[in-house]
Amino acid sequence: MMNTFGHIFRVTTWGESHGPALGATVDGVPPGVAIDEGMIQHWLDRRKPGQNKFTTQRREADEVRILSGVYEGQTTGTPVQLMIENTDQRSKDYSEIAEKFRPGHADITYWLKYGIRDPRGGGRSSARETAARVAAGGLAREAIKAIAPGIEIRGYMTRMGVHGIERADIDWEQIERNPFWTPDARAAATWEGYLNDLRKSGSSVGAEIEVVVRGAPAGLGAPIYAKLDTDLAAAMMSINAVKGVEIGEGMNAARLTGEENADEISMGPDGPEFSSNHAGGILGGISTGQDIVVRFSVKPTSSILTPRKTITKSGEPAEIVTKGRHDPCVGIRAVPVAEAMAACVILDHLLLHRAQVGNGPRGTIG
Repeated sequence: MMNTFGHIFRVTTWGESHGPALGATVDGVPPGVAIDEGMIQHWLDRRKPGQNKFTTQRREADEVRILSGVYEGQTTGTPVQLMIENTDQRSKDYSEIAEKFRPGHADITYWLKYGIRDPRGGGRSSARETAARVAAGGLAREAIKAIAPGIEIRGYMTRMGVHGIERADIDWEQIERNPFWTPDARAAATWEGYLNDLRKSGSSVGAEIEVVVRGAPAGLGAPIYAKLDTDLAAAMMSINAVKGVEIGEGMNAARLTGEENADEISMGPDGPEFSSNHAGGILGGISTGQDIVVRFSVKPTSSILTPRKTITKSGEPAEIVTKGRHDPCVGIRAVPVAEAMAACVILDHLLLHRAQVGNGPRGTIG
């Protein structure tokens, strides 16, 4: 249970890492959205494994098939079923861990909860599941274009281990020009050598990712239980290996005074303007019209070649080395996943807003 997220735009993912296929059932899609498999495939191609030496060498085409909910290139308003076949499973890589629990993985919690687990690639807990989210996110992006064409969603890495970007060196054109999705070319060069050494040693490292939503209108979200920042934080935290999420100034807000943190307001030619954006574009759970800024951290990939102490299902002490094909920094492929989750949440809140108050903000100033 609990494999569905969203209020109106609802995404249910299904499938396991080493099963025949995985995918998503997407309900609440507005009718009349132009869509085809190629539009969704574009986003899946950014996430798929094996594209460079810094990601898992599992070779999956990640080709998406639309099984329902689309007729003559347009959504019909009925559930859209998306399917991605698994074609490069190597289940034998996991034969040695069937009786042991890998430290840092969900093996032990799945076993304690259900009394059964699929050890092949982590089963349902595998990051392979995120391919379905990216497919759903591709559908969400096309719906956003139809409803609010000015919205742009962009994700990028801001830190790998101890190495962060220099904000002064940000060049948005660089994001698509390096394997780390970072806007800082000098940071990308540093990260390449750093991660290459870690990869060769069989180790891994964590990362930080930032997602910015530009052009979102004021008024998205709702007080208390459907806050936009609540849903964005939950969406990001649901991504595999994520251990911390912040909005805007985030944890750094604890270091600020009230005067420093307040985003002062003035009246501009096109409406209210803010002197800064410590709030990350959200106040009281509702968007301000500024950039929406979400940031999260992912832990180091738990699958490493260094022997780690563990126990067996019978409780005996053991040692384990996790073999197979794994990302030395899971943060790299978390970038397109984060963008997809942001797209799903933003579309969901656009639909919620339209359902409650119509297409535009109700309040006027001046």
